[in-house]
Amino acid sequence: ETFSNASRASMAASGSGAGSHERRNWLVHILYVRREHDACLAVIEEALAEARGLAEYPLYVKALILRQRGAVAESLTLFQAAACLNPQNVCNLKQVGRSLYLLGRHRAALEVYDELLRLSERDWEVWHNRGLCRVYLKQYDEAIEDLMRAKSLERHDATFLQLGAIHALRDNFRAAAETYLEALEHSPGSAELLTAAGLAYLRLGENDKALELLDASLARDPTDPRTVLAAGSLIQDKPDPDGALLSYRVAAVWAPNSAPLWSNIGMCFYRKERYVAAIACLKRAFFLDPFAWIISFNLGLVHLCTGQAPRDRADLGYISASGPSPCHPTPGSATSCSLAQGSRKHMLSQPPSDLTPAQPDSAYPRPSRSLWCTDAAHSLM
Repeated sequence: ETFSNASRASMAASGSGAGSHERRNWLVHILYVRREHDACLAVIEEALAEARGLAEYPLYVKALILRQRGAVAESLTLFQAAACLNPQNVCNLKQVGRSLYLLGRHRAALEVYDELLRLSERDWEVWHNRGLCRVYLKQYDEAIEDLMRAKSLERHDATFLQLGAIHALRDNFRAAAETYLEALEHSPGSAELLTAAGLAYLRLGENDKALELLDASLARDPTDPRTVLAAGSLIQDKPDPDGALLSYRVAAVWAPNSAPLWSNIGMCFYRKERYVAAIACLKRAFFLDPFAWIISFNLGLVHLCTGQAPRDRADLGYISASGPSPCHPTPGSATSCSLAQGSRKHMLSQPPSDLTPAQPDSAYPRPSRSLWCTDAAHSLM
């Protein structure tokens, strides 16, 4: 995130006679790229003291360090000071916009990027970040236009991922899948793009294509929990609980606190009729994400299968008020089923054979409507 070589050279040349603090810029740069931040800050303070706070590059690097340490508001002040010293340096304005974006001040950041476009219209990064600001302002059509402009200037995976995420946000999974496939044409080895494309096809119901892409992603990054969980849900859907459990063992190492993972594991044990283990896993999932209605629903089904009608009614009743969307079966109907089962003291002897796991969709900025099912995890958060 430091200045380009040309920017540093121009700064040094313009300030060669300003004082000895300009001659410290090379040392500031070296210490920063080595991540020796404490030593770098010490040199910066000396340079700023000599220049009475009017040294552009030390201010810039100090702001970068503070932002990396979480002091975003303080970094914004320093970036603005550097921009005042050199208003024509686009690096300063880019970082001002970035800090405003991180602070959630998206309209102010948008104004900065509009100013940047007047200075550098063919900078893909400006168009990309401008599109991100529009996403948070829910100006989706304008965001797509900005990201398409960024893509036309330079092809970067980040731009394609954001474009696909916007399409998915609008439930246009076909457009999202096509965007990811276009990105894979020039970046075929990207595990992140392969996973995103696989999840898009998963939401389209094209499981064979999804599994092909997810397998390709796992060949490049076999430890990505999101990819492993998505592939495991497809294996679980066959149904092959033993094969799914092997996949989930990998994901559990890298994401031990994933509620969807433990919900899927629990429903694998449910298929194997190991109800005690299923309840234990589902309770852990519920502890990790108590507001996920599908976990309570799965837990209620297992209690129903084991004849624990009182516990079943409690689990299913918990989601009656905050259950799934209208396109899903209502939790209230499941609760009624529980009451009827309890009154007849009837217990299911076999797990249902048509239960299918939900597919995760964590590739998108927010979870969209979860696929209705009773035998696995909800959408990944």
